[in-house]
Amino acid sequence: MKKKLLIFHPALAPYRIDQFNALSQLFDLEVVFIFKNIPDNKFDQNKLLSLLHFKYSFLLIGPSFNGRVFRFGVFNTIRKFKPDIIFGYEYSLTTQYLILLKRFGFIHQKIGTTTDDSLDICNNVQTRSRFFARRISVKRLDYLIVLSNEVSRFYQKVFSLKDSQVIVSPILQDPDRLRANITELEALANGYSQQYHLAGKKVLLFVGRFIPEKAIPGFLLNIHSILQEQKNLVLVIIGEGIEKKAIEGLIREKHLEEKVILPGRFEGQYLNAWYLCASGFVLPSIYEPFGAVVNEALIFGLKVLCSKYAGSSFLVNDGKGLLFDALNEKETVTKMKLFINSIEVFEKVDMMQKPTLMSDHQPEITKEWEKLIYD
Repeated sequence: MKKKLLIFHPALAPYRIDQFNALSQLFDLEVVFIFKNIPDNKFDQNKLLSLLHFKYSFLLIGPSFNGRVFRFGVFNTIRKFKPDIIFGYEYSLTTQYLILLKRFGFIHQKIGTTTDDSLDICNNVQTRSRFFARRISVKRLDYLIVLSNEVSRFYQKVFSLKDSQVIVSPILQDPDRLRANITELEALANGYSQQYHLAGKKVLLFVGRFIPEKAIPGFLLNIHSILQEQKNLVLVIIGEGIEKKAIEGLIREKHLEEKVILPGRFEGQYLNAWYLCASGFVLPSIYEPFGAVVNEALIFGLKVLCSKYAGSSFLVNDGKGLLFDALNEKETVTKMKLFINSIEVFEKVDMMQKPTLMSDHQPEITKEWEKLIYD
């Protein structure tokens, strides 16, 4: 009989679907979502939920404290499901509540939490409250789920955790699912290519929210001369957000109207088709817990110019792209020029010419979770 695993999770994002579905093959799984949707990134939740292969529910009622929320019904959910293992998320109030429930004997299950921190964030905690919440929580948890081996080594060294306590589970997606429906994807991509006259150009692609952490305005300032000098080079920026006006202002100021394309926000197949139009992918974030778009770009066969501050930077190895210091203008320019020279001009939409660069990482979606089965 499978162990019963209960996970409390903020909200469903498309890049979590394959991981959760894979876990449902190992465990009798229930996921309880704390929010209806991810703030500032309104995904089509009905479509996403239809792709799940396990039981899920919502807890949406409860007070909030300085941006943190507590949901009523956590204890009742545990009593009803009777899990063997329970996971909270980050060092949230939900995780603190699980710790208190176990400390005072109301629950006896093994408990853990997930943390999406990159190694850079681990070493440079932004707030004192998070610093102390992490310090107190880690000592009282049975398990910790992290995104990379580097972060795992950090917790084992700094908090003296055993290898069996730390589960490395990067946010990876199934290449077969994302690359399905080839005909539809290629038709959409052909439409984009024709609309924006991409054929015969080196097309750099960015996907993400327009927020300060993504550092798009600073990246544009650093590379604007390269964009102007390279006649066949264009940058496509997919997304929306609070920095859109700043980005548009920079495009006008630096006369990049013919070099930078802002098509808007896309998701699902409409987003995936953009990867088929690109020559390479860029992620210039100065703060990025993971960066699932790096995984997506590699799945669609794109090399990546990735900020070293992104948690997913460890995926960019073995000729899959270049890392750079997004806070260093000189290094950004140098690595950008090298990256441009390493990618090909986009000629036509053909998925078969872009084999996935993620096949070697695919087993990592759930393999470390097996530690919970045999513990």
